[in-house]
Amino acid sequence: MAFGYLIVTMHITDPERYKQYMAEAPAAVKAAGGEYLVRGGKQETLEGDWQPHRVAMLRFPSYEQAKAFYDGEHYTRVRKLREGCTDYFNMVLVEGVAAPV
Repeated sequence: MAFGYLIVTMHITDPERYKQYMAEAPAAVKAAGGEYLVRGGKQETLEGDWQPHRVAMLRFPSYEQAKAFYDGEHYTRVRKLREGCTDYFNMVLVEGVAAPV
């Protein structure tokens, strides 16, 4: 079975308020079986003109579990904590490559 990945780009405009989201989001991710692979940190654009301010990547056991996390009651509540804290918050769900047997 292939993992499900959430890839997020964002520009945080209110870091103090965003800290509330950052404090609550990991518990929602973990409860849904997910884990952070990237959460901010050093980055550089190697090709193209993509210049995200901040990048995060999360991995879930499957595409379906990642979607259930996003639509679930826990993360729906947590998402509200970041309202008005970012200039943009883009998230895409991608199915990973199935591991060879």
